Amino acid sequence: MRDRNATLRRVGGFTLLEVLVALVIVGTALGASLRAVGSLTQNSNGLRASMMATWSAENRLSQIRLAHEFPPVGTRAFDCSQDELPLTCSEEILATPNPFFRRVEVSVYDTRNPERRIIKLAQVVPNG
Repeated sequence: MRDRNATLRRVGGFTLLEVLVALVIVGTALGASLRAVGSLTQNSNGLRASMMATWSAENRLSQIRLAHEFPPVGTRAFDCSQDELPLTCSEEILATPNPFFRRVEVSVYDTRNPERRIIKLAQVVPNG
């Protein structure tokens, strides 16, 4: 009778060690899930910033093309924020071996972190 009661008690529940092991496994899985979600959010923000910076640079290059500008050689910086993202554009005009063309390079930086260039686009514009 004693052996039968001992067997029933043993089968009836989990030991403390089994519960602790299960909690460690569940905790590890939840930690990995939170890390993955955080990584996805960070990647999403980076893609958004890259897209907005590309739009800013393309806007400036389109302005030059549509206005048929032949900009003077030099460098200038200007605000080119998109939505709620503070951006700064740096425009560099370079001479080319052919005097009838200029190379225009537009770099876009995050205003909050000016050392980090997000994107750089370039095009050659003709005179006239």
